[in-house]
Amino acid sequence: MGMPIPNLDDRRFQDLVDEGKRLVQERCPEWTDHNVHDPGVTLIEAFAYMTDQLLYRLNRVPDRLMVSFLDLIGVSPLPPAAARTPVTFWLSAPRDEDLVVPVGTEVATERTETVEPVVFTTAEELTVFTCALAMLATSAEGGPPVLREEEMVSGRRVQAFSDQPAYEDALMFALTQAVPSNVLVLRMDCDVEGVGVDPRNPPLVWEAWTAGGWVGCEVERDGTGGLNKAGEVVLHVPDGHEVSVLAKRRAGWVRARVIPPAEGQPYYSAPPTVDSVSAFTIGGTVDAVNADPVRDETLGLSEGVPGQVFTLARPPVVPGKPLVVEVAGGGHWDQWEVVDHFADSGPDDRHVTLDPASGQISFGPAVREPDGTVRHYGAVPPKAAPIRVPEYLTGGGRRGNVARGSLSVMPTPIPFVARPENRSPAQGGVDGETVEAAKVRGPLALRTRNRAVTVEDYEALAQRAAPGVARVRCVAAAGPESTGGVRLLVVPDASEVDGRLRFEDLVPSEQILTQITTDLDGRRVVGTRLVVEPPFYQGITVVARVTARPRTDPAMLREDALSALYRYFNPLRGGPDRTGWPFGRPVHAGEVFGVLQAVRGTELVDDVLLFAADPISGERSDPVQRIQVDPNALVFSFDHQVRVSAGG
Repeated sequence: MGMPIPNLDDRRFQDLVDEGKRLVQERCPEWTDHNVHDPGVTLIEAFAYMTDQLLYRLNRVPDRLMVSFLDLIGVSPLPPAAARTPVTFWLSAPRDEDLVVPVGTEVATERTETVEPVVFTTAEELTVFTCALAMLATSAEGGPPVLREEEMVSGRRVQAFSDQPAYEDALMFALTQAVPSNVLVLRMDCDVEGVGVDPRNPPLVWEAWTAGGWVGCEVERDGTGGLNKAGEVVLHVPDGHEVSVLAKRRAGWVRARVIPPAEGQPYYSAPPTVDSVSAFTIGGTVDAVNADPVRDETLGLSEGVPGQVFTLARPPVVPGKPLVVEVAGGGHWDQWEVVDHFADSGPDDRHVTLDPASGQISFGPAVREPDGTVRHYGAVPPKAAPIRVPEYLTGGGRRGNVARGSLSVMPTPIPFVARPENRSPAQGGVDGETVEAAKVRGPLALRTRNRAVTVEDYEALAQRAAPGVARVRCVAAAGPESTGGVRLLVVPDASEVDGRLRFEDLVPSEQILTQITTDLDGRRVVGTRLVVEPPFYQGITVVARVTARPRTDPAMLREDALSALYRYFNPLRGGPDRTGWPFGRPVHAGEVFGVLQAVRGTELVDDVLLFAADPISGERSDPVQRIQVDPNALVFSFDHQVRVSAGG
């Protein structure tokens, strides 16, 4: 199927003739004979015929020329965005020496007979540090830490908390060095003294000391049941972990702190005791991006004239590390900065522009002014000077939004590394903008001129600032005290399986929120208060009974029915138009009947009940036939249930 032909002017031959005759009546009323035998009408028809041929050719302007038209107004297709995710490299065994995972290390999904692997590369160097336990300390109710050196030297048990455990009591571990972004294992021999707590959900949080104070650690596994038995606690230490001095002891500090128990959960009735502790690292975590790094690419030699254009070998360029152009001169490389345009560039400014989609790098032009002088917008590199780009990223796309645990293969093994693992789904991957989408954005760019005034302006500029965002909605800030405020509701793109999404994946990261806020801060109207946040999600649960057709597998029909429900009530790609559930659209039981009846193998939909649900707590309301959704909220599928009865 060919590209759709844009209809720039829908007038045809007869329309042009009729329009010519109307103009004759307006401007030359003495001309009364408009029949085809009149020589003047013959001329009108002749010009109409030639104009019709011109319109025919104009309506067949290819997309290549349309892109050129958009380029004249500064609109070019947006490049793809690369998905990112933290990847943990697990060691085969604890090490006696630090282990370095180089920057650019590749991890990938498994290759199948029909699907090529999705490859990620690490964005930074990762060091898995060696460490050991240097000392234990305790702190009562948030007070100053006290070293337990005497107990450790004599081999006696260390009482973790106060005689009557209280909130903010803490057991502190001094490590021989800081282990930022590492996986720390604390192997402990504990006695069953801390009775009274639920070992599956003890009232403890694990924290590490950073420059900003105590920061929480992600707990991979707590085999001690809240310091109640011998086992291992596996912690993911945050990136900012550093050596500090506490209780006059310089070490990398980690602690277990007592917190109030969850509602309905028991609390410590006695303090746990620790007989022995050992500490070591078993891995580390670093960000990986679904893009290939290209390093030290030579663009060519400068001709010493303004307006030079060079093209990168592997476009498109995905957002990430800022691209820098280097020009050789005087025995060293001078850096040239990438700017959006040359309007503010002087003749000595080392500026270039970059078209990420095509990979074109342009140096500043020279423009002849009305008085005959020539003005240079940007400096001109010396003649015969080599030009290179030290590094850029290429690749990206929605295909990189892989599910949790998908990155399990290392194309190039690293000694002592057992396996990689992404413990959270990759997010932010977006395909490059199509020409059709750029055509729609072109008029918006002319209207906004990079200034946020109307609702549409905010939405368009936010989408451009963060291509990894799936949907943006701009609304007025709520409340009388927020007069003049603007709320941007941001829905990030997320990976899904059979339409199913994880609720936490629909919450935009702080990086995306900051990116949008920073970009719009200089474009909003003075005095406008801007809030960028996720929308409210109304959880819904569908409980349905379905009768299967004869010779239909009930188990397969149940899975197909659940997939259809999750795909339809999907905030990203669901709804009647498959473009995402509309903001504020209520949910009716009637459309659930339609969705289930359309599933292959369904004979009859017997009953449908709707429940409003809280995606966080899991609580559900009473069954209803209609769920009202707030005007600025989206639906979220939460634990649908389908019961299938075998057909006759």
